[in-house]
Amino acid sequence: MALWGGRFSSGPNDAVFNLSRSVHFDWRLAPYDLRSSLAHLSVLKDNSIISNEVAEQLEKAIKELQIEVSEGKFVPIESDEDVHSALERGLKEKLGEIGGSIRAGRSRNDQVATDFKLYLIDHMIEIVQQLLVLEKEITQLAEGYVESVAPGFTHLQHAQPVSFGHEIAKHAHAFSRDVSRIHDWLDRTNFSPLGSGALSGSSLPLNPSETAKYLGFKGVVPNSIDAVSDRDFAAEALFIIALIGVHLSKIGEEWTLLGSSEFGWAQLDDAYATGSSIMPQKKNPDVAELARGKAGRFIGNLTGLLTVLKGLPFAYNRDLQEDKESVFDSVENILLLIPPVAGMIRTTKFDVEKMKKAAPEGFSLATEIADFLVLQGVPFSQAHDAAGNCVKLCEQKNLQLHELSDADLQQVHPKLTGEVRKALNADGAIAARTSENGTSPASVRSQIASLHSQMNLDSKWISHERERFSGMMSQ
Repeated sequence: MALWGGRFSSGPNDAVFNLSRSVHFDWRLAPYDLRSSLAHLSVLKDNSIISNEVAEQLEKAIKELQIEVSEGKFVPIESDEDVHSALERGLKEKLGEIGGSIRAGRSRNDQVATDFKLYLIDHMIEIVQQLLVLEKEITQLAEGYVESVAPGFTHLQHAQPVSFGHEIAKHAHAFSRDVSRIHDWLDRTNFSPLGSGALSGSSLPLNPSETAKYLGFKGVVPNSIDAVSDRDFAAEALFIIALIGVHLSKIGEEWTLLGSSEFGWAQLDDAYATGSSIMPQKKNPDVAELARGKAGRFIGNLTGLLTVLKGLPFAYNRDLQEDKESVFDSVENILLLIPPVAGMIRTTKFDVEKMKKAAPEGFSLATEIADFLVLQGVPFSQAHDAAGNCVKLCEQKNLQLHELSDADLQQVHPKLTGEVRKALNADGAIAARTSENGTSPASVRSQIASLHSQMNLDSKWISHERERFSGMMSQ
């Protein structure tokens, strides 16, 4: 059913209708469209644009449709162009032409912008809730390995020994930032476009502030042209999801590497791995690899929407029909991905002895020699050269750093004595790094405690938002 046509002598060509038709994907907006219809109806009634009798009939029909849509009893048909026309058909099937009264004072332009915002607010709240579960799994795993020694890496080369709990916990900090970004996004997004009409508002006595309050928004978008054409909230949501995807991808890459035969540090639980159809010995890290792979999808969806938006003039353009599928795809896939990644993290076991044995390999304690000399008053540039010369001497003699003799050390630098060997062990190197963001066990425990405090605050915030939004949807 088309919501336009008075000045047209015929309907659209079938090919044009098929191109224009969006109900097969924008039906996801149906619950939000019905909710915004109730908000709009309350204003039409309060301002005597429609009679109380008609308003009561419409309200009853809309609430019936809410139930029928949620239960799958009312669905689109082939002749429906979009979610809005499908739902108006539903109202007219119940009430006759009275069902079209709800359209007074609004356009699909402000209607879809409102519905889309409500959909994203609902689902970004759900994403936060899943991220908090993921953060909890990461921090709990990290707490179990605070005292465990492992190589730290830069450029995928051994760099310096670290607490393995420190290594794991870094991922929780990244997701904490993602939660913070959604918090900021919600502050910017929480303004209603409803009442903007096609682009210039309405000559009918509407009350956009009242509908905004009814829907749970904190205010009204101040410019009606911007309200119907803005999709910053969608692009920003896609950016946040893409960045979450990148953070998940990094976990996927690390878990894939650490579980490989070459590393052999991580043992994946059978529930989060798969086998091969031809090689019976295989245990493949599919969850980790899919986390890595889906990042490309999230980034592609963001790039696609930005490309759609980059050249749009003035107010609404039909190009904006292309804004939804990329958002729906990213939202649904990130919600599909986070739980198995959280489960994979929770159930992974690490070989503590193997990691500790690997920690000093690759001369990863060379910096301790440089720091030792700095404490003897040697400028760091000279101390750095001396540590590098120690590594060179070890390579020539096929020794490890702690195996250099006193004579070897003196040969490198006169202030380099056998005392340096006390610093040439991984446990000591880790324990010495006591800065508040360092890798000493005490520092890592403090960092994890801060993460827990922030998670508690984030949990209270998102519970409040979920309660507010759920209450709004149930009114």
